[in-house]
Amino acid sequence: MRVVIVGAGEVGSSIAASLAGSHEVVVVDVDPERTEELTYEHDVLTVEGDGASLDTLEAADVAKADIVIASTDDDETNLAICGTAKTASDAFTIARVQNRAYLQTWRRSHGVFGVDFMVCTDLLTAQSIVRIVGLPTARDVDPFADGRVQMAEFEVVEGSPIAGQTVQEADRFDALTFAAVIREGEVEIASGDTRIVAGDEVVVIGRPDSVEAFAAAVVPEGGTGDVDGVVIIGGSSVGALTAQLLSERGFSPRLIEQNPERARELAENLSKATVLEHDATDADFLEREHIGEAGLLVAALESDERNLLVSLLAKRLGVERTVAIVDNPAYVPLFEAVGVDIAINPREVTAEEITRFTRERRMENVAIVEPGAAEVLEVEVDEESILAGRTIRDAAADLPDGVVVGAITRNGTFVTPRGDTVVEVGDHVVAFVREDALDAVTAKL
Repeated sequence: MRVVIVGAGEVGSSIAASLAGSHEVVVVDVDPERTEELTYEHDVLTVEGDGASLDTLEAADVAKADIVIASTDDDETNLAICGTAKTASDAFTIARVQNRAYLQTWRRSHGVFGVDFMVCTDLLTAQSIVRIVGLPTARDVDPFADGRVQMAEFEVVEGSPIAGQTVQEADRFDALTFAAVIREGEVEIASGDTRIVAGDEVVVIGRPDSVEAFAAAVVPEGGTGDVDGVVIIGGSSVGALTAQLLSERGFSPRLIEQNPERARELAENLSKATVLEHDATDADFLEREHIGEAGLLVAALESDERNLLVSLLAKRLGVERTVAIVDNPAYVPLFEAVGVDIAINPREVTAEEITRFTRERRMENVAIVEPGAAEVLEVEVDEESILAGRTIRDAAADLPDGVVVGAITRNGTFVTPRGDTVVEVGDHVVAFVREDALDAVTAKL
């Protein structure tokens, strides 16, 4: 597949790196240093120029493109790129935007702006935050099979009841499959005798109620995992969207915003949230408002440094879990190293979603667990699938190492996969796949 990516910033570069190994990738950018750097780092073609210009897109041979991805930092430019690409090709166009108003317009009239698929950075970030609410120690959560299946990645911390147990000892849930254990970046397919230690990340796939039960079992001794109290620091677009989505799920979050006009606007628009006007770095104020009793605090200020400060202050006051928005991706490991529970970079979330969508064109759904290490795939079994009409144990003999069938749904009903489970045509299978087995598995499933 030929993919033209316009914009070689963090999002575009990340997408190019993910797709270069299996697709013909062309990257367009106005910055010659960026294009030169990508040429040396990855097996991609580069074109220097304005991606909204028809001449530049023709230089990138856009007429032969299967997908055009507009990933610059300017919404209007991305819309112009997609519109221009449509005049010169039949490519499927993907636009990245930050302004949710464009997404709402596009959803009302698919194809408007010349865009076939649109991703909104702020909304994706808010959704990533909301998915982990209610699942203590979860680092990532993705739904499959219309919400009947969940994949969740949990961090096992010191004091967790399952730390030191084998997978067999920890596996006490009927509708749950242990897929993998990630230790120091290395992915190990879980077996019964795999021992779980503090610092590991455990990937499970199962029915949502079983995933929730497992989440409670991972909570360290003395922890409650209570997320009844959610505090959002910052009335940015991400902060406001997070409050809105939480409200829709039945939560009553508190949102702290320093700017009086913005606080008033948020109070008018977020009827189920409590909006407080104050500087959230004021420790005395946080103590008076009992912020330390919150189960989860989201730092959504428009400054990495202030988000770090607020998160660490919240931990000191007693908040159980903190989530910080981090604009600079290089800071993500630093935030987590110094005590922030989860650091989310919006550009990385966006790049993953766009990359995921390019894979979804042959799969029902895809979640990237560890970039470059593992993915979770959902596929509808047809007559040509290696799984059709066979037990999982029998089919596994013809699949490469690094594959775990985590869940099956059949006619809308969840089926817990076991070795003697027979897979039927029409089943939806959710499988964990290590990266080195991905090509072989997608060809056989």
